Amino acid sequence: MQPSPVTPSTPPHAPSHRHTLLFWTLGALACVVAWDAAGQDLAFAQVFGSSNGFPMRDQWFFVQVLHEGARRLGWLLVLLLALGVWWPRSFLRQLDASERLQMAVSALLSLAVVSITKNLSATSCPWDLAQFGGVARHVSHWALGVLDGGSGRCFPAGHASAGFAFLGGYFALRHKAPTAARWWLAGSLLAGFVLGAAQQVRGAHFMSHTLWTGWLCWTTGWLCDLAATALRPRFPHFASTTTPPNGSHA
Repeated sequence: MQPSPVTPSTPPHAPSHRHTLLFWTLGALACVVAWDAAGQDLAFAQVFGSSNGFPMRDQWFFVQVLHEGARRLGWLLVLLLALGVWWPRSFLRQLDASERLQMAVSALLSLAVVSITKNLSATSCPWDLAQFGGVARHVSHWALGVLDGGSGRCFPAGHASAGFAFLGGYFALRHKAPTAARWWLAGSLLAGFVLGAAQQVRGAHFMSHTLWTGWLCWTTGWLCDLAATALRPRFPHFASTTTPPNGSHA
């Protein structure tokens, strides 16, 4: 009896994988749009604030740890990813140089996308609104060009991007280090939502701001993965540079 032929595994970038990612990306987009359409931002913000403002706005833990500390930690991780392109440690050794570069670049691009969008936005923060002791009026962030009377530049949530920006690492890790990829994805999502929730409690952002930041970072990470896949054949040496587990170079 002849042994049955071994069926090759599905290529990492086969259409089925892309269709699955597209499904999750569009599904997440539908959820974010549904939250916007339901108009739940103000109602949810009123759980933490009133006409007297937000009591937790200047609370030490939220300001010093979950805001300032987390922001510095996020930039430190970006720096470590950049250094890891040339001097990888831990699970990064399983990736080639192009994949390690993809992790660093996707994080930086995600931060840039959120920052640019935020700086172009006329939407003010919850603590600026009249409902919470400020002077601005509530205007949808989709009312482009309509000023709300506040300082603006509050959409999407910049601070949550200190966690969500690393979602792109999942795409770089998932083929060669699937276990690390799942933990990386879970950690990035948890960090993004925790930081977004902290800003929500302080009155710095609405929930929709955090949700849109997460979706933008995920989508940026996926687009980086598609671009990296297309570019790797043009740089075969760079794409095959992998650090052996013992740290020596081949």
